[in-house]
Amino acid sequence: MHDVYDVTIIGGGPAGLYSAFYSGLRGLKTKLIESQEQLGGKVLLYPEKLIWDIGGHPPVLGEQFVKQLITQAKTFDPTILTGTKVDYIERQNDIFALHTAQGEIHYSKTILLAVGGGIINPQKLTLEGAEKYEMTNLHYTVQSLQRFLGKDIIISGGGNAALDWAVELHAIAHSVTVVYRNETLSAHEATIQEALDAGVKIECNTSITKLTANTDKTAIQLVTCENSQTKQSYTRQIDEVIVSHGYNREASLAFEPSIAIPKKDNYYFEGKATGETAQPGIFAAGDIISFEGKIHLLLGTFQDAANAVNSIKTYLEPTAHRNAMVSSHNEAFKEKNRSIIEKQLLQVK
Repeated sequence: MHDVYDVTIIGGGPAGLYSAFYSGLRGLKTKLIESQEQLGGKVLLYPEKLIWDIGGHPPVLGEQFVKQLITQAKTFDPTILTGTKVDYIERQNDIFALHTAQGEIHYSKTILLAVGGGIINPQKLTLEGAEKYEMTNLHYTVQSLQRFLGKDIIISGGGNAALDWAVELHAIAHSVTVVYRNETLSAHEATIQEALDAGVKIECNTSITKLTANTDKTAIQLVTCENSQTKQSYTRQIDEVIVSHGYNREASLAFEPSIAIPKKDNYYFEGKATGETAQPGIFAAGDIISFEGKIHLLLGTFQDAANAVNSIKTYLEPTAHRNAMVSSHNEAFKEKNRSIIEKQLLQVK
């Protein structure tokens, strides 16, 4: 006999994690499957960036925010699998069968797609031998600012991430130079101005063409760049190289033809603000769903998740209330509230 869940959430980023919490709140037997070894999704790329746009929440570092999301997601003890990639979904009568790359099959009454931008892999620097420096001083994300203290840094890229990192690092580094292959940066105008005001050196029409190792061949010591307009090149000593060329999104999740979902721009699932898609029993939340009035912010992600879970609840139980009871009156939190209040009272004493 198969173990069948009420809902299986595919994706362990903010949308998936909050969906896991909310589905538990609504009394649904819940499973969450994440392809990466860690939960957190895209937020993991920016562990030391401050997140400001969460209502009523003080600015919080990405790393801390992920920890809080995971703790919240586990409130009602869902089954959580990491390092497990769902490849193919089919319908077997009234049940969905989810086939994984590991050869397993998971069974669920409904599915909530929360795969965000897909499996995110950074676009690598396409220079021969570059990969051997990835364990030393060639970076595709900034995990810790402390490493860059007092260093000479070059950043390749012209988007918001590259310029944001440049601004943050300029405050602690010895020097920061941004090189970008095109004539005009792709970052927002305000972000570019912030970088210029901070004193970041920006060189457009410029690309990294060569990396030269130190004497023991363990790290990059010299970086050669070339201007595509003037054809002039220069070589300078650099301590750290950061590459911000965007990400390749792997979205290889496939469906049995009879349950295929229409897509926008050949990627995003078309749906409704309620989280419903064209296929009964399949719902979506977060960056992966497209609908009129969509808010592409974290606050929108949480609303997407709540709406999708509420739709799942009424799909499974048509007589159920459309929305969950507010937390201050919800029986699900009665014991938890008492425990938290008792701890606070003890701290006061």
